[in-house]
Amino acid sequence: MDNVANGVAARTVEGVKVYGEGHLAVRALDRINVSFDTGRFTAIMGPSGSGKSTLLHCIAGLDDLTGGDAYIGDIRLGDLTEKELTLLRRKKVGFVFQSFNLIPTLSARENITLPLDIAGEDVDVEWFDTVVETMGLGDRLHHRPVELSGGQQQRVAAARALVSRPEIVFADEPSGNLDSRATDELLSFLRRAADEFGQTIVMVTHDPMAAAFADKVVFLADGICIDEMARPTSDAILDHMKSLGD
Repeated sequence: MDNVANGVAARTVEGVKVYGEGHLAVRALDRINVSFDTGRFTAIMGPSGSGKSTLLHCIAGLDDLTGGDAYIGDIRLGDLTEKELTLLRRKKVGFVFQSFNLIPTLSARENITLPLDIAGEDVDVEWFDTVVETMGLGDRLHHRPVELSGGQQQRVAAARALVSRPEIVFADEPSGNLDSRATDELLSFLRRAADEFGQTIVMVTHDPMAAAFADKVVFLADGICIDEMARPTSDAILDHMKSLGD
């Protein structure tokens, strides 16, 4: 990875994001400085409207900052054309969203390999098998999304995010539509992805139980990073969130 020596997978420097103009302007990010460590699982938390998803979208190159800089490795996203940004996301970034975003006419296998197929790249069979086995999807590969449970669909989405071996995976409320068992399965996989595969995971969540799977929690309020917690537990996170007023 470009910034492996520094151990930083992604970061913002004085990041600002403003929506709207004039008296209707909303400052979603307010000169935020935050970094995400290579090969670690980081959760982003904060009250509603604190800028969690905005930060994720800007640092993932899905949205532009109004001011300041966002980096993936040593690559400054603001220097890239739209085409270069698309290629960067395709090669270096994986996404898992609350909505599964699976193609209904494709099988689980075809959904998983879709990013590679679009890019015209070969599937690393050994890595594909590892991801599928880890996700417990071996007997579901020929099923279409409608034939899968919500938890299985989200695991397919997570496998799709990892199959191209991205340097960093961004997850936006990935367990928001799942029951507790499916949530535990998904987050356990993301935990394994960091521990065993060296993946960098950055996840937005409002759930202290989900955030407790992470190595570190970054707390946002009013568009800035106000605190961090290493080795979080759900109780410690809950207590901290109460102090933030959420």
